[in-house]
Amino acid sequence: MSDRPRRTNEYTAKPTSDRYNQCLFEWLAAHAPLWNQLNYRRLDEYFDDDGDVWDAEYTDLYDKYAPVLGKATCQQVARKNSEAWRSFFRLLDKYYSDNPSVTEKPSPPGFKGNRDDGYELYGLVRNDLYEFDWDENQSTLEFGVGDVLEEKYDFDHNERITLEVRGNPQWDGDDARLELVYDEAADTLRVKHPVRIRPDKLREQRLDAFTHTLDPENTMHAAAIDVGANNTLAIVTTTGETTVYHARPEFERFHVLSELIIELQSQLPADQYTSPRVQRVYDERAERRDHSRDAAVKHAADWLLERNIGTVYVGDLTDVLEAHWSAMVNEKTHDFWSHGQLVDRLELTLGDVGITVEQVSEAGSSSECPACGSNEVVRDGDELYCRDCELDAHSDVSGAWNLLQAREGPMARPAALSAGRGRDGSENSSECDGTYWEWNGHDWRPARFGEQSSPVDQPSVGEPASSQPG
Repeated sequence: MSDRPRRTNEYTAKPTSDRYNQCLFEWLAAHAPLWNQLNYRRLDEYFDDDGDVWDAEYTDLYDKYAPVLGKATCQQVARKNSEAWRSFFRLLDKYYSDNPSVTEKPSPPGFKGNRDDGYELYGLVRNDLYEFDWDENQSTLEFGVGDVLEEKYDFDHNERITLEVRGNPQWDGDDARLELVYDEAADTLRVKHPVRIRPDKLREQRLDAFTHTLDPENTMHAAAIDVGANNTLAIVTTTGETTVYHARPEFERFHVLSELIIELQSQLPADQYTSPRVQRVYDERAERRDHSRDAAVKHAADWLLERNIGTVYVGDLTDVLEAHWSAMVNEKTHDFWSHGQLVDRLELTLGDVGITVEQVSEAGSSSECPACGSNEVVRDGDELYCRDCELDAHSDVSGAWNLLQAREGPMARPAALSAGRGRDGSENSSECDGTYWEWNGHDWRPARFGEQSSPVDQPSVGEPASSQPG
């Protein structure tokens, strides 16, 4: 059961009474001190030359915190801390192996606040110790707390904290560990409800969200995706169709919020790095980025399904992505773009609808002419020009074309290949027939090719095309 795919439903919630509200916040407030004490013992072992974090003894902490949290919840905190340490060690291995996806040495798991400044308010509930009751008028979530809190707040026998839940479950499966997080900036309690889903049921649920499905009785085609920071996705199919998801306007919005974060941090005391307002802007920036990225992947999945694409090749930048001299380029490629997260989302979403995803090396895909194979190419913004065969093409579409030919063999020139034209090749055409998409903050809308990047985020004409990821 643990190998089943997981998906997470998210809701907001509030206690149904003042008594439950007070009890809830005492229960939430006890999690961080337990984490901190447990984590301190593991850190002590980590920094001891002869220590081992997994040898740290902490079960005595259960005696202190179980009366408030419940023993099962104490175990969940310890398990989540173990997961954080395992993730840290995986990142550390990548860092020491010179994996370009980890450019800074990772730090061990940290603490969740302190007594003076306050603790992070979050809670964990084991999968078999909570219950949702979904109703048209009022949906609720119930779970238990420790004996001390039950006595303090005069709970009846088998009485549990009850929260009113707002939101609808998108995924149906076996319950996994529940997480509650109090968002102080928004004064909102958020509920993260993971479920484990059987693969056949996952596909069934996922397909309900799409307009098209694969038709195995008809010819199946393949496609390649060039993932980039300027254009989120550039896609070419073996039938010669192309589509591009333009990311520059969204990055500009991301950068504006980055500048606001820097300005707000400059106003803080010297020993303070963040504040509720700074965190709120961080959250807004991440939510906007993730929303546009996830919506692009879902939109592209429907576009691929409509064309009966059964296999997709995605560029792997393991040997290409590296730190750049420009701070803005690094912001774009490492913070805004989040290449690894984008590829993970592609594999997740396309896999859910039955499309096979294969990662292939992207090294050289942007520095070779897809028509004649020459290395005599120059790249300027969205344009790629071949000095040998005089191909004038969209650089990211060319990258995807190269990826596709490397796996499927030579193919005819794709439609709408040039960076300044729509699908019909007419520079005066006002329609692009879905070739080019731009995010308006809510949806991906048809747009036109041709908006070029500024000099700061693309190499100049004559600079090697492989120096910048697309």
